[in-house]
Amino acid sequence: MIEVLIIILILLGIVAALVGIIGAIVPAIPGPPLSYASLLIAAAAAPGYISLELLIVMLLVTVIVTVLDYVAPIWLTKLGGGSKAAIWGSTIGVFAGLFFMPIGLIVGPLVGAFIGEIIHESNLGKAVKVAFLSFVAFLLTTGLKLVASLIMTFYTFSAFYQHFYGLAGTLLQ
Repeated sequence: MIEVLIIILILLGIVAALVGIIGAIVPAIPGPPLSYASLLIAAAAAPGYISLELLIVMLLVTVIVTVLDYVAPIWLTKLGGGSKAAIWGSTIGVFAGLFFMPIGLIVGPLVGAFIGEIIHESNLGKAVKVAFLSFVAFLLTTGLKLVASLIMTFYTFSAFYQHFYGLAGTLLQ
């Protein structure tokens, strides 16, 4: 019975890790938190292969990257003199871009911020600047989320592999 539970946990951990990587790119899915969940599952299913220190560091990374994902676009848009309309436009552009994957995810925030700023203030140069900074924020936070999720997925798969490798060695002896 315990073996079945461990297999279910491992499958759940693999799914959480893979969906976490997807979620690092797709805004509607919380990528790093799912990747962290996969790490916790690996720690439970393969005890001894994930250290407490790693769990603490990855928890901090997950929190920081998740907070930056919300704060950086607003901060960079405001840094460029953008209005709330540009921020809303960028956010709407991200979700609209989901329907035109993968290009939509890149172009959506850029076009959304541009349209939002043009609606708010008809200054073309400022709208381009704000849209560009919003786009940079999107790329930056997506990159950080992807790197964090990939690192956690590596440790998750490594723990599962080492656990099974150890079990296989024990069974063959």
